[in-house]
Amino acid sequence: MAPQPAKTGFATSSPYEEKIGYYRAIRNGNQIFVSGTTSVDPRSPANAPQILHPEDAKQQTRVALEECIRAIQGLGGKGPEDIVRVKMFVSRHEDCEAVGQGFSEILGKHNRGGDGMIGAAATMIVVNGGFINKGMLVEIEVDAIVEHI
Repeated sequence: MAPQPAKTGFATSSPYEEKIGYYRAIRNGNQIFVSGTTSVDPRSPANAPQILHPEDAKQQTRVALEECIRAIQGLGGKGPEDIVRVKMFVSRHEDCEAVGQGFSEILGKHNRGGDGMIGAAATMIVVNGGFINKGMLVEIEVDAIVEHI
């Protein structure tokens, strides 16, 4: 097997990635770090990003986590079973339960993966002032460890 570069980036068509100039995720060795991810419509233009599921924190959480999983897979990971830590930033206190439900449906410890345990250490923080786009109700960061290098 050929050695992997020390650091590899994964980009999506997110208008914020283009506008700000960051990668959705970075892999270094067997670790993958996924940037703060929201439910931005990837087809929306960089000068006018649109949010999927406005006013629905649970669905925004699901979209963000599914995007994080795609990024992990794009960098050679299996998927949710590689996730070890999740940080959820919530703009409104009243959305915490809905965000928790979305998390539970995608990454809850009661789920079963094809090749391993699903579940992660998780933190939920309510942020004052909100996010870069007022329609964003949740932003999620994920760390993963891939068994194979």
